[in-house]
Amino acid sequence: MLARLHESGIKSEHAYLAGFVSIGLAFGSWFLSRQLERAGIDRADRWGIFVGEWAPTFFAIGNGLRSYEK
Repeated sequence: MLARLHESGIKSEHAYLAGFVSIGLAFGSWFLSRQLERAGIDRADRWGIFVGEWAPTFFAIGNGLRSYEK
């Protein structure tokens, strides 16, 4: 998978950027769910955690792609 990503032009910096963006999206989805939905804080927490789990995956992909760049 990493070889294909590298061959398609995706760099480690792209994956790291996606990781940082997903951290912001996790906070944003938590905040918006808390403000706009009537389901309560539990549902907002679930949205934030769901989106927040993407960040470590993107950082790991970035680390893997870095090995192809050297």
